[in-house]
Amino acid sequence: MVRDRARAAAEERLLDALAGPVSYASSEEDRAAHARRREGLRGRLRAGELDAERVRVSVEDGNVGSMEVFSAMGVEQMGVDMETFLNRVAPPRLVERSLAVARARDILESKEAEALLDKEVILREAVRRVEESGIVFIDELDKVVGASTATGPDVSRGGVQRDLLPLVEGCTVQTRHGPVRTDHILFIAAGAFSQSRPEDLIPELQGRFPLRVDLTPLDAEDFARILKEPEHALTKQYKALLGTDGVDLDFTDDGIEEIAALAQRLNTDKADIGARRLHMVLERLLEPVSFGAPEEGGKVLVDAPFVLKRASAISRA
Repeated sequence: MVRDRARAAAEERLLDALAGPVSYASSEEDRAAHARRREGLRGRLRAGELDAERVRVSVEDGNVGSMEVFSAMGVEQMGVDMETFLNRVAPPRLVERSLAVARARDILESKEAEALLDKEVILREAVRRVEESGIVFIDELDKVVGASTATGPDVSRGGVQRDLLPLVEGCTVQTRHGPVRTDHILFIAAGAFSQSRPEDLIPELQGRFPLRVDLTPLDAEDFARILKEPEHALTKQYKALLGTDGVDLDFTDDGIEEIAALAQRLNTDKADIGARRLHMVLERLLEPVSFGAPEEGGKVLVDAPFVLKRASAISRA
């Protein structure tokens, strides 16, 4: 595998840096001693004993020069073309830096893996997969829908719809990795359509989205799952954030259920903003803890009584 070969090559380069060079003019005994020292370092390197040691390795210089280019093409496309051009005619400059072994290993493994891979083959395969199995999600499609008027901003909204039409119908799009056909790409669009209807889209674009699904509002059970199941759930983020100030924050199941019920109630009584409501509820709920965290610290338990105590204040906000 490429990963195994890259790891082995990176290990050899680290050993070269740790053990130092050996002169071929040295005696056979010196070369044998150097080989034994190198093998001893290999065992310690694999055991992680040398992760904190510092070595000097060659890495790409992050200080890339800049230049202004005046062109009639779009700024984004110009940036892509110039980046591709500069990478070809001016490869990244290498500089020698002192890094911890653990950090140097990651960099060297990445560079060795990159050298072993055939970029052209990877790009061709990536483009093929995009063209045959790609999915494009267009969010907030309702924002480009307006009343039927001849003047004003609605004209530009209609223009955006007409620009989307060839993409959905099938055309060739120029990307930094070459042309990509959109004929077999699956396009999925979504929108609130609170001030308009899907029927207000131009007829041609409506015809390219033949399947429509009406989504029901999130309920308390949905909110509870959002707070508990995702890897980066808001509850976990707040726990980690306040943990930096010495606060041991913990959410009980009944506390999460009360937060979910409060979010659903606010979405029903006020504007339904979906899961974004959880951000506001948690921010207001933990506001006293967040501001008092540097001084107080300690353990904070967010249970049902904790939430109910501040529910009325949050509802009035």
